[in-house]
Amino acid sequence: MAARDHFHSVIRIGPVQIGTHRDRHGRTKHTAVCTADGCGWSAPYSSPTAAQLAARTHRCKPR
Repeated sequence: MAARDHFHSVIRIGPVQIGTHRDRHGRTKHTAVCTADGCGWSAPYSSPTAAQLAARTHRCKPR
């Protein structure tokens, strides 16, 4: 049975949401996801600073 990702400390920077979760090894990870229609961008990061920098510099290229 697969483990569920439970995000906490979700913040929003423009159209990008950053969520913090623990992976299956118990390590804290941060994921940045663009919520704009047609964008589809997301990326995992190991530090919150890197995820916030990516969110601030992200430019949408909708398809």
